[in-house]
Amino acid sequence: MSSPEAPAAARARRGGLVSFLASDTATLFRRWRTWAMLAALALIPILIAIAIRLAGPSGPGRGPAFLDQVAGNGLFVGVTALVVATPLFLPLTVAVVSGDTIAGEAGHGTLRYLVIAPAGRLRLLAVKYAVAAAFCVAAVFTVVVTGTFAGWALFPVGPLTLLSGVEIPVAEGLARLLAIGAYVAISMLGLSAIGLFASTLTVVPVGAMAATAILAVVAQIVGAIPQLEWVHPMLFTDRWFDFADLLRSPPSWASFADNALLQAAWIAVFGGLAAWRFATRDILS
Repeated sequence: MSSPEAPAAARARRGGLVSFLASDTATLFRRWRTWAMLAALALIPILIAIAIRLAGPSGPGRGPAFLDQVAGNGLFVGVTALVVATPLFLPLTVAVVSGDTIAGEAGHGTLRYLVIAPAGRLRLLAVKYAVAAAFCVAAVFTVVVTGTFAGWALFPVGPLTLLSGVEIPVAEGLARLLAIGAYVAISMLGLSAIGLFASTLTVVPVGAMAATAILAVVAQIVGAIPQLEWVHPMLFTDRWFDFADLLRSPPSWASFADNALLQAAWIAVFGGLAAWRFATRDILS
């Protein structure tokens, strides 16, 4: 039989872990760097909306996807901004946060104390990844929410015409926009796991950030080379832009599920590598 102290100790560990997660999340969102990155992401839909308002819409097929739809319906500002931000700006900010998770603590000399209390190595790693994932959600929905307000302020907003030609009410259009935001946030989770692993390899955060950002660019370049088509389905970037399927009638949730499974595979692989590296790393000496 277990001792009476065992459940109490387990509750204490869980309480300490929750407190650590809350504290680490609050620390991330108190940093000026975090707010500067979120502000830079918020500028993307604002600049798109202002440019189209001043210069007028571009012709069909010119510029990013959905750009020619913005003047007719402001709800497309958020979608267009995600198309612009997904290849570079979102991965760059995610690389900064995930690359700093472990290497930042090591660089500041606080990692050895965090390993001892309150979480231990694997729990610490899980908390750091959860905080990076929270940033992914915050970054994506900063673009979505800012784009929605900018579109509402500068353009008419009405029933949304889907890619299949069907019109849906504004409320359903907003729900589709939130679903697209969730899709893109999930797309960034695999990259966060890569950044977490890179962060366990060094005590220099800039190195982990740069390696993660470069890998995101390289994966997109490989994905654009037809001769390497056989490797495309394995790239974590392969389904980043399939969220357009959510703007069809009915929406294709198969793309959402396929992207989630792809990112889960990358999380499992690089999360496992990060756990192995961190568990065997000399931190306390």
